[in-house]
Amino acid sequence: MLIALLSDIHANLEALQACLGHAHDRGASHYVFLGDFVGYGADPGSVVEIISRYVADGALAVKGNHDEAIETSDGYFNDAAKAALEWGRATLSAAQKQFLASLPLILRQQDVCYVHASAERPERWDYIDSRSAAGRCATAAGTTYTFCGHVHDQVLFFETSRGPMREFRPSPGMPIPVHGHRRWVAIVGSVGQPRDRNPAAAYTLFDPARQEVTFCRVVYDAAAAANKIRRCGLPASLAFRVELGI
Repeated sequence: MLIALLSDIHANLEALQACLGHAHDRGASHYVFLGDFVGYGADPGSVVEIISRYVADGALAVKGNHDEAIETSDGYFNDAAKAALEWGRATLSAAQKQFLASLPLILRQQDVCYVHASAERPERWDYIDSRSAAGRCATAAGTTYTFCGHVHDQVLFFETSRGPMREFRPSPGMPIPVHGHRRWVAIVGSVGQPRDRNPAAAYTLFDPARQEVTFCRVVYDAAAAANKIRRCGLPASLAFRVELGI
């Protein structure tokens, strides 16, 4: 069984399709979507429709902060993000909005925890941006493996015998052993809006039988996604971020 973990798609249809195709070609049989399906991009309806179909076929999905903001407050978002949320509210169908509203904040399945932000109070949308934050997340999850998004980066934290977790920056495409005698927190990357100055879409594969994770980058037509953002009248800064990976 090979599990594809996709997060922070942010209404980027081209990036989502590229990652799903890449995962399928590598033998993925299970899919988990870790939130923030809307926001920033031009295609919230198409993205939510695809994810809802996958969920109907047995995939798992959790809610992100942008997904929650479709039906609640967008008070803490910047102006560009607010504009994209308004676009989502205007273009998502009632059924698509209900799908987002119905998603859980966190899921556990055997020895794996799935959450958008941190397993420690997931409703606060805290970032796993340090070893201490990763440790608190792992403790709250209570599982061997925790998979998160939200940070728009790809990082692997792992437990050591000396106490604090350590941080590892992976190379794309290289399988990493993640043996079950310690706890792991993997930040799977952003499909739709990477921010490491590389516009290639990012997602992660997990093979529980082999106890391996592989962080993937997928080149896609980022220019097409950016041009759609411009055409629908969203702020130009959102298009630049997609084109440049910033």
